Amino acid sequence: MRTRAKLLAGILASAGAVAAVSGVVELLKPHVPVLSLGALYVLAVLPVAIVWGTALAAVVSVASMLAFNWFFLPPYHSFHLRESQNWLALAVYLAIAFAVSALAARARARREDGEQRRVEAHALAEAALDLLRGRSLEDELGRLAALTAGVLGLERARLALGEQPPEPGERALPVEAGLRCVATLFLDEVAPVDDAVRRRFLPSLAALLAVDVERSRLQGEALEAEALRRSDALKTALLRSVSHDLRSPLTAILASADALASPGLTLEAEDRLGLAETIRAEATRLDRVVEQLLDLSRLEAGAVETHRELWPVDELVGRALAGLGAEAGRIRLEIGSETPPVEVDAAQVERVLANLLDNALHYSPPGSRVLLRAEPGATELRIHVVDSGAGLPDEQREALFQPFRRGAAGHGSGLGLAIARGFAEANGGRLWAQDDPAGGHLVLSLPLAERRAPVRA
Repeated sequence: MRTRAKLLAGILASAGAVAAVSGVVELLKPHVPVLSLGALYVLAVLPVAIVWGTALAAVVSVASMLAFNWFFLPPYHSFHLRESQNWLALAVYLAIAFAVSALAARARARREDGEQRRVEAHALAEAALDLLRGRSLEDELGRLAALTAGVLGLERARLALGEQPPEPGERALPVEAGLRCVATLFLDEVAPVDDAVRRRFLPSLAALLAVDVERSRLQGEALEAEALRRSDALKTALLRSVSHDLRSPLTAILASADALASPGLTLEAEDRLGLAETIRAEATRLDRVVEQLLDLSRLEAGAVETHRELWPVDELVGRALAGLGAEAGRIRLEIGSETPPVEVDAAQVERVLANLLDNALHYSPPGSRVLLRAEPGATELRIHVVDSGAGLPDEQREALFQPFRRGAAGHGSGLGLAIARGFAEANGGRLWAQDDPAGGHLVLSLPLAERRAPVRA
């Protein structure tokens, strides 16, 4: 349909050009020899050759010659010529018209070829930029297919990785890099494709796709290797933790149980109660370590689910303080009455706060205070936990949140802050260590609720 419309426009433009030049010749005829004016018809041939090509330009050349003969060479309104010089003039004009149309058409073809190559180069540059953005190749296929369709002058095209069969109404063109079919280009069955453009563009596109496929493969292997390395490191740290944090309470439990069960050992009621309390305390410690290991494994596997509701900050802090026992008296709270609620999973954020406070208490001098301060912002609430400990140098702050990382005091399993960060991020928040000359300073950031719903209390 588009080709037919272009041809019709060319025919109308040709007729108009011949008529216009004939009008100019008619005006100039009284002042200039008629045979000299025949060359003006080249002006009708030239634009037609540039825009529509040699075929239509040849038709215009013949039509111009006939019009010149009919209207301006005697006998008028007849194709019969009396003088040989008129025949010669028409022959020379026709040769010039054909030569001009051929040169113009060649220039047009070169211009179109240059423009086509520019479009191809631009499309390949766009494709390379898209692939360099680092998104997966599957996500970029739609964009690459649109670029390819634009280069081929088509309305639509579809790309699929590898060699794939076409769907009904489609035809498949392999996108090959060497002997390897990197992708398949699907076009409408009736869509016209310039073979020269296809042979020039598709191999270049295939080379880009092959490079990106190889990059994705190497990236996947690197990620897999990194995951294996982290897994091995986690296993090593886990074994080290098990050897210390699990064996220590187990040893205490077994020793206390042996003392209670020994028939030859007479114990006072107070001693027996003390041994039973030791068993209970060490079993509680053992249960806490196992629970932390389970939490860490869920966080590492991305298997943590959050059930968020609106909660007042002071309620969450109160639940965390309840698990600290007598040590809760060392916590100084600065939570304003206008502090907005946060939309979080209460159990998980309670664990985060409890781990932060427990860490601060254990790295502060005995009897010192730990500050918990809430600072609401425009989009997030920041909870600061500041202790009176020695603090950490800049290069060691991020290491605090690695699993099984212990401070200089060597207390605990080294899982508390790693789990706290994992739960904070699962709730859309962040956790980091901040520089503070007064001591250790941890900051928990939680997003403020975007909607206003009933607040849990």
